[in-house]
Amino acid sequence: MNRDLVVHLARFAGALREAGVRVSVDDEVDGLRALRRSDLGDPDDVRLALRCTFKIRPRDERTFEALFERLWWGRGRAPPPAARLRGRGVGHPLGPRRNGEAAEAGGRERNIPEGEEPGSSREALLRRKSFDDCDDRDLPDMERLMVRLAERLATRRSRRLRPVEGRGRADPRRSLRRALATLGEVILLARRERPIETPRLVVLCDTSGSMDGQGRFLLAFVRALARVAKRTEVFAFNTELVRITPWLRGQAGQGLSGLSEAVPDWSGGTRIGESLDAFVARHLQELVDSRTVVVVFSDGLEQGDPELLADALRRIRARARRVIWLNPLLGDPRYEPTARGMAAALPFVDRLAPAHDLESLERLVPHLSL
Repeated sequence: MNRDLVVHLARFAGALREAGVRVSVDDEVDGLRALRRSDLGDPDDVRLALRCTFKIRPRDERTFEALFERLWWGRGRAPPPAARLRGRGVGHPLGPRRNGEAAEAGGRERNIPEGEEPGSSREALLRRKSFDDCDDRDLPDMERLMVRLAERLATRRSRRLRPVEGRGRADPRRSLRRALATLGEVILLARRERPIETPRLVVLCDTSGSMDGQGRFLLAFVRALARVAKRTEVFAFNTELVRITPWLRGQAGQGLSGLSEAVPDWSGGTRIGESLDAFVARHLQELVDSRTVVVVFSDGLEQGDPELLADALRRIRARARRVIWLNPLLGDPRYEPTARGMAAALPFVDRLAPAHDLESLERLVPHLSL
């Protein structure tokens, strides 16, 4: 990682802390990891990566946005009034707030009821609302936010620069190689740019009874993915495996509730190992290669043979680019992946992450890229 970026990130995090926003050293480390997988030339990409890894709360959004615009991109905007009242940051005419003052301000802020902080909105609250606490009234708004999130993934630029004709970044090395054919005279600059990358995804969704609270929201996200990322294949599983890609790409007005009729034993038991073994036998060779990211949405509460689960995941991991397991139970800080299914899966999973709210799904996006 470029040292200048490390220093810039540390200064930005320090300015946030001086303005009364809680950002830990671990958050900074996570921020660096996220930026390593982000398009640093895309302000929205960088903003989203830092907002997620710094765990910006609704009441701190205006301060974050003001400091991001002023310090990260150097656009010279002053913090909004709410930020100046909460804490004096870098560039304030009275100087930075002392640690005691910042702590006192932070203590006063914690007494503000959730949803009444300056700058809060329904969208911000929905992003952090646990799927278990959502109901049918939240689903339409959640689906709209998930479509936007999926579109971000589908239009994400690759980290790799590729040769292009026309506009793009100048490529001095390739330009000089071309000049050898014209006696060293550079007639036309060679150029490169980061193309839009189309992710190759295989998503395996647990629809057993233990996933009922989160299942419809996770499927709404998967449906949005399948519609914008065309090389996405989706399977539902509980006691057996069912390919649901055609259904998810059906008419926009088709409700998620109708899917339960198409999937046998919906909200029933869980045979994760048998289901993944069926995927390996029927679809692995055709759908998974070294450019494919395989995502499993499941709480890992296996009722079948954990050794079968481990063997199936081992074979999937041997062909896939990476395997990501998203577990809604990880949203609870007390959770430990010690259940039989989860313990058997862990050695063959590249990333185990939570999937209990929209914000946790936002953190997933950089890991779905090539």
